[in-house]
Amino acid sequence: MVRVEPFEVEQWMDRLEVTPGVLNIAETCAAPVSIDELVGLCEDKNASGPLDLSKMMTYGAIRGSESLRQHVSRLLGEHSSAPLPAENVVATQGAILANLSLFYTLVGPGDHVICVYPTYQQLYAVPESLGAEVSLWKLKEENGWVPDIGELDGLVKANTKMIVINNPNNPTGAAIPTAIVQAVVDVAKERGIIVFADEVYSPLFHSLPDGTEAPPSILSMSYEKTVATGSMSKAFALAGIRLGWIASRDKSIIQAVSSARDYTTISVSQLDDQVASYALSDAVRPSLLRRNMNLAKTNLALLDAFVQKYSSTCSWAKPTAGTTAFVQFRKQGRPINDGEFVLDVLDKTKVLFLPGTPCFGHGKDFNGYVRIGYACHTEILEEGLLRLGGYIEQHMM
Repeated sequence: MVRVEPFEVEQWMDRLEVTPGVLNIAETCAAPVSIDELVGLCEDKNASGPLDLSKMMTYGAIRGSESLRQHVSRLLGEHSSAPLPAENVVATQGAILANLSLFYTLVGPGDHVICVYPTYQQLYAVPESLGAEVSLWKLKEENGWVPDIGELDGLVKANTKMIVINNPNNPTGAAIPTAIVQAVVDVAKERGIIVFADEVYSPLFHSLPDGTEAPPSILSMSYEKTVATGSMSKAFALAGIRLGWIASRDKSIIQAVSSARDYTTISVSQLDDQVASYALSDAVRPSLLRRNMNLAKTNLALLDAFVQKYSSTCSWAKPTAGTTAFVQFRKQGRPINDGEFVLDVLDKTKVLFLPGTPCFGHGKDFNGYVRIGYACHTEILEEGLLRLGGYIEQHMM
């Protein structure tokens, strides 16, 4: 029997986000849009709507519609000299199932997996549950939470099957620069190791240093054994349609994942597929991404001002991408107990964010850290930070 450790970040969210009157700044999706709002973002006013109501509700295209897969392939191959064929994309129910399917298909006993840390717990807990040995590539705040490529050789073993990165990173909001991504690929290519990038927060590279280009998808790195997953949930503000994907240059990986997927979901919902295809179309995608990039920039400035105002109590490596921030809180110079802190703040203010230690680390690896999702509607973040500031002034200063 496969035994999986409790998925702490989801357990905490499930328990607490239903608190009556909660102000949720734990959510990591860009503030969601309705179908009406999505239609309003369409720049082609003669375009048909997202749903074809005359279409028969069969299983549909098993690997995803041709339209959807073409849009995803163009999105991922945008900065590559070699186009990504649409047949190298498989639609899934969200990125979470994409990730699970990938590990289920490719990883097992006797394999070794290297995974960046902190990151979404699924990315290291699932391969471990499948019998693989997992080494954590520990990121450091003093390095801006960017992987130290000099450490990678020391982690690689003879049986290393896969290197897992998360770009942009959850929970830190750090972007891995192109040069570092390329260096990871170079190490893997020399040894025939698969490189898997969870790119669910891409392309929200909204606050990079001046003159820095956004890193492209892992699939642009001229190495066949690369795999990317993504979804409509985070950067595209459409978590409710539960639509994600797996893409790879290696057709054998796509075939293996597709074969394994026959045992789980067969196909995605035709309705979800149609909405995702519409959102990723040339008429909608640019305006939808502008909306979410502007939201992230605006809200990050509010959170930055908060951290500066209460610098005696909290600190961070300021995020450069994505929708999440990893902030450490202190009282009398010592890191607080983040689990107790989150619950007390929720009890006294109705403001919800998530603790770092149980949700993203082992033991005391991230003692005092909390993850804040700052790409919610601006008024929610403003009110949440106002209440949190009041809590700090009353209980921590």
